Amino acid sequence: MDLVLFTLVAVVVAALVFDYINGFHDTANAIATVVSTGVLPLRTAIILAASMNLLGAFWGTEVANTIAKMVHEESVSQVMVAAGLLGAITWNLVTWWFGIPSSSSHALLGGILGAAVTKAGFDAVQVSNLEKTLLGLFVSPLVGFVLGFFIMVLVTWIVRKSRPRQVNRTFRVLQMISAAGMALAHGKADAQKTMGIIVMALVSYGAMKSGAHPPTWVVLGCATAMALGTAAGGVRIIKTMGSKIIDLKPIHGFAAELSAATTIIVAANFGAPLSTTHVISSAIMGVGSSQRVSAVRWGVSSKILWAWVLTIPISGVVGSGCYLLLSALLGA
Repeated sequence: MDLVLFTLVAVVVAALVFDYINGFHDTANAIATVVSTGVLPLRTAIILAASMNLLGAFWGTEVANTIAKMVHEESVSQVMVAAGLLGAITWNLVTWWFGIPSSSSHALLGGILGAAVTKAGFDAVQVSNLEKTLLGLFVSPLVGFVLGFFIMVLVTWIVRKSRPRQVNRTFRVLQMISAAGMALAHGKADAQKTMGIIVMALVSYGAMKSGAHPPTWVVLGCATAMALGTAAGGVRIIKTMGSKIIDLKPIHGFAAELSAATTIIVAANFGAPLSTTHVISSAIMGVGSSQRVSAVRWGVSSKILWAWVLTIPISGVVGSGCYLLLSALLGA
């Protein structure tokens, strides 16, 4: 096996490892609220999330196409992609360890851009796709917050004359549906990002043409890796998402999940990558703010916001460092 082919295989393996880590890192996106409200036990909720993540990964390739074209084809190399993935994986593991709901999408973007700019300068970046990516990443949490706020207001108005016990019973059922929808949306949005990275590597190797649909084995591999990662859980972040931002009841969980899933699916259909972590976090904040501003624990929320701001630059620096190290080791 020649060095270039060996590096391609290593890149594919690293991408699937990232997808697996993305799965357990972002499990909380889909199930934190349904676990924290007591609607489903943790194990059942994880099985639900893993199953729906698997299905969602097969739903479209618009995001994969955007990610695959984020760097100009002539600037891509296997070492560059591998370094970008290592940058993203490193930040994901650090934030998972400390229970901080950071964005795997931000980490992947930062890692790849850091490695690409280090290799070929800022001209390596395909600006049109980068603009779409940044727009999706930074606007979607605001949309999630606003939707969460207004959906919670609407739902509260609808049930204003109902008995609390009946409201709770109804939304326990509805929240199972909204949690499944959130997991489906997560699989659709996040698994496609890894597909795009593998396509980027395959195009660089010459194994497929730019703009082509991801091969079936790539879709299946990414779907399976994310589902397995989701099945591994992510209890540290589930605790933060489900109980430390606001005190959740089933009605709050339903409103937050409906808001987040809607935002994610619409954006993904337009090929705009976004952070499922930050969308559901902001939706929870919006839901809490609709009750009263003091309902949101802004100290915890500020840590999430700092992770939002810092993830891209830190992942970029790590991706850049990994590129320099790998280039020196491999002579590439």
